[in-house]
Amino acid sequence: MSVASLRRATRETLSGLPREFWWLWTSTLVNRLGAFVATFMALYLTLDRGYSASYAGLVAALHGLGGVVSSLGGGVMADRIGRRPTLLVAQTGTALSVALLGFITDPVAIAGVAFLVGMASNASRPAVQAMMADIVRPEDRVRAFSLNYWAINLGFAVSSTGAGFIAEVSYRAGFLIEAGMTLVCAVVVFLKLPESRPEQKERAGREDSVGLGTVLRDTRFMSVVGLSFLVAFVFQQGSVGLPVAMGAAGFTPADYGMAIAVNGVLIVALQIPVTRFIEHRDPRRLLVISSVLAGYGFGLTAFAGSVGVFALTVCVWTLAEIVNAPTQTGLVVRLSPTHGRGRYQGMYTLSWAVASLVAPLMSGVVIDRFGAEWLWGMCAVVGTAAGAGYAVVMRRLPDEEPTDEGAPATGAGAKAEVGAA
Repeated sequence: MSVASLRRATRETLSGLPREFWWLWTSTLVNRLGAFVATFMALYLTLDRGYSASYAGLVAALHGLGGVVSSLGGGVMADRIGRRPTLLVAQTGTALSVALLGFITDPVAIAGVAFLVGMASNASRPAVQAMMADIVRPEDRVRAFSLNYWAINLGFAVSSTGAGFIAEVSYRAGFLIEAGMTLVCAVVVFLKLPESRPEQKERAGREDSVGLGTVLRDTRFMSVVGLSFLVAFVFQQGSVGLPVAMGAAGFTPADYGMAIAVNGVLIVALQIPVTRFIEHRDPRRLLVISSVLAGYGFGLTAFAGSVGVFALTVCVWTLAEIVNAPTQTGLVVRLSPTHGRGRYQGMYTLSWAVASLVAPLMSGVVIDRFGAEWLWGMCAVVGTAAGAGYAVVMRRLPDEEPTDEGAPATGAGAKAEVGAA
């Protein structure tokens, strides 16, 4: 592709999106640029505070558990009180709890605050995704979600490098920088983003709303959530199973760092051109292919014997990740009723949060008892099962938008509940 063609493709990818989207995109980028806790929590607890690896694992699990709790809570808040207030509460809460984490020393207090950090930081995700669906046209949503995913990875790539230098000087400074940048996100939301929650309609004298019961009874959507969990479990192995397996095979942390760095580099480099390729293609086919590609990308790790081959396997499943993430998020919006986007996105976020808890436990058990090769074989099986599941579930997709704005767009969705949580 020539430079002129690349410029034209980039311009077309970035054009046509509303101004509010770009402020939300900027908030996401700033938030990820300040990421510190998720990257260096284990090192902070073991090297700086002198706690055991078991305690560091417990704190990480509590951080993840907080995310599980807030996934649904954040979705309910986004639908009940609005996207903008939810973002303000979540981001302010994240900033305060992260700052506090840099000053406390009691192990029980650290564990409790880590739980709060996980809960506050994850509560904003359903609101961000719901607001993005509100303000972007249906035909542009995959492109918008792809650009947002690109911002997340670009910010994380930069912050991971910067955080390493900051940690050498002061871990506390890292916590305070993350708190400050999260507050900047809250200010951006407050000043630049109007509330986007669709107005509720009055029917028969009662407010029409979508409750969590509606989501749980939507069998097709819950099938998608289950498939999302399988895909998330596979992708989680890049940060849990892969470093353990490489360490057991005699590779150093630096070797793992070189291999996994390919993931961030490829996402930053390829997200925009790949978005151009997938934007108007069949989401069913994209999800089937990306799920199978992810499974076999990790499955090929069983044959890796050098850092270079490990890096090649990372290339395979990273390509699957680039395609899967925006396509799956767009599918969630397509299956969601207009007035229940927050709850539906919350349930989708929950699938990833639960996977982040289950994957470390299961991968460790499989590696210890059977060996890493069994873990990679299991990833291939799980990815294949997820691909087959998407092929079945998505035989008849609904229209891009519901014909009746107050009714679910899912075809399989139940009637809205009145006054449900």
